[in-house]
Amino acid sequence: MRQISYVKAINETLHQMIEKDEKVFLIGQGVTSPWYVGNTTVGLIERFPDRIIDTPVSENGITGAAVGAALAGMRPVLMHPRMDFMYYAMDQIANHAANWYYMFGGQVSVPITIWGIINRGGEQAAQHSQALQAMFTHIPGLKVVMPSTPYDAKGLLVACIEDDNPVVYIDDRWLYDYMGEVPEELYSIPIGKGKVRRKGDDITIVATSYMVHEANKSAEKLEKEGIDAEVVDLRSLKPLDENLIVNSVKKTGRLVIADGGWKTCGIGAEISARIAESNIFKQLKAPIMRVSLPDTPAPASSVLENAYYPRSDNIISAVEQVITNGDKK
Repeated sequence: MRQISYVKAINETLHQMIEKDEKVFLIGQGVTSPWYVGNTTVGLIERFPDRIIDTPVSENGITGAAVGAALAGMRPVLMHPRMDFMYYAMDQIANHAANWYYMFGGQVSVPITIWGIINRGGEQAAQHSQALQAMFTHIPGLKVVMPSTPYDAKGLLVACIEDDNPVVYIDDRWLYDYMGEVPEELYSIPIGKGKVRRKGDDITIVATSYMVHEANKSAEKLEKEGIDAEVVDLRSLKPLDENLIVNSVKKTGRLVIADGGWKTCGIGAEISARIAESNIFKQLKAPIMRVSLPDTPAPASSVLENAYYPRSDNIISAVEQVITNGDKK
């Protein structure tokens, strides 16, 4: 099978879905600018000039327009080039898009894909580096996905666009250069299904987005220490593939959660709570550990960024601590 980059997988999907369905269109700030969106939208404006809408800087207004179009039967892909500024659109996302299906007794749907790009690193500082996946996962009526591979970037984007209700598609620019096998034809990945990226028996590492790759690096290094780690890629944060996580932890008896968001009330906290509520909690051999951002805004200094963003070494330290704590019991 051919190999293409993560960014190329998104670009190809948009070309194919807009060509396939006349109801699909792309709207957002800088949708024609590589400075905003990398190469995810290359060639779209030339092929589909009437369905690529580069908008003014007005997150709330743009989102409201896209939600209205979805209510009218269109399937908008709404792009927010910096996820931080989706805060401006929270009224439209949380109060409107997420609620209409329920408020109208299932008679009205909002088939919108809300595509938020995380731009962490590069000395972009606190207002341009935020990973807000936990924020949107908390809101009833929204589905939330975070692909980590080119294959999933395409398959999940197709699933989002085809879904009859709002889905937040969270895309991390740190993944854009990753290569992987991707079919040229269209396919979809079911929302709500995670995937075991690496099998292991000693400890489970549950990860999201770019942290999946860091978890895989960690597992390779840990293998040299005699620690056999299983890596679980969530792919979907809501709905969450709880059975996949529980079955893995049931097998290994240990759990580390690696997420690129903040620790307090984050994805790691949610998964920890679900394990605590499950019937396998008493089978844990050691306390659960979370690897995440510290509870501080992102720094602007590259030196501080190196300390701020979690990487494979942080996961390895957490795994070693969990193994050690378990051995002491």
